[in-house]
Amino acid sequence: MMRLARLAWLVLGWNVAVILWGAFVRGTGSGAGCGAHWPLCNGEIVPRAAPLETLIELTHRVTSGVALLLVFFLAFRAFRARPAGHPARRAAGASVLFILTEAAVGAGLVLFRLVADNESVARALVMSVHLMNTFVLLACLTLTAHFSSADARPSLAPRRAWPFALAALALLLVGASGAVAALGDTLYPARSILGGLRTDFSPTAHVLVRLRVAHPLLAVVGAIAVAFAAGRVLRTPGGEPSRRAAWAVSGLVLLQLLVGLANVALLAPVWMQLVHLLLADLVWIAFVLLAVRSLSSTDA
Repeated sequence: MMRLARLAWLVLGWNVAVILWGAFVRGTGSGAGCGAHWPLCNGEIVPRAAPLETLIELTHRVTSGVALLLVFFLAFRAFRARPAGHPARRAAGASVLFILTEAAVGAGLVLFRLVADNESVARALVMSVHLMNTFVLLACLTLTAHFSSADARPSLAPRRAWPFALAALALLLVGASGAVAALGDTLYPARSILGGLRTDFSPTAHVLVRLRVAHPLLAVVGAIAVAFAAGRVLRTPGGEPSRRAAWAVSGLVLLQLLVGLANVALLAPVWMQLVHLLLADLVWIAFVLLAVRSLSSTDA
């Protein structure tokens, strides 16, 4: 049992690393490093004498390919180690589905040239979809890891699940707006805080710039939604694992808000964007664990 759980956590961690490297690709403008070719890189399997941006993009493709194989292997192990109908099986199967859609969206970005300096609304929309698909994939992998090491089955009673459903929707919207904001920061970097604020509210600014202001507003809404869900857990007697998870989520959300402010103050350097994204992933993973532990029949 524990070996499957360790594999599941390893696969989850690897996917988080791949997500961060993907953000590094976008932040450094290396998305067109392999041209409009996929899965080949500039028409070759391994390009020779490749420039740095090509190496950055190629590394992302290789690590993404490894992630795909790891998710398939995890599903294979889950179906062998768990009986029919076990939630670990269902979560692993869903992980396979969403790693495939993740690869398809990533390929679409390249094939339709929605990378590098492309500033179209279509790119922003696809990146938002990409981020939401990523979050769903992380949720499936997190549930696979959880159910691989515990036999608790979630209760889907609406009266208990609705705060988590609302908070999950809020976090997905925050993530989607964050993808657009990060794209705006990459294509139209601010030279000063005041200058950036003036540009954000300028009616003549590009739509990607004007949309940046939506992210912090949605982040506050998301934080309130998560705090509400966590607060309900903390007010419920018993369930110590859920209470610890609620405090962990609350702390991560607060830290994320502070890092978001620092990201704005520092004018969104790439390294800070990566820290911000890492915390977003951790908040999401911790929230999924909080929800499943709070809704499980053994920790009600």
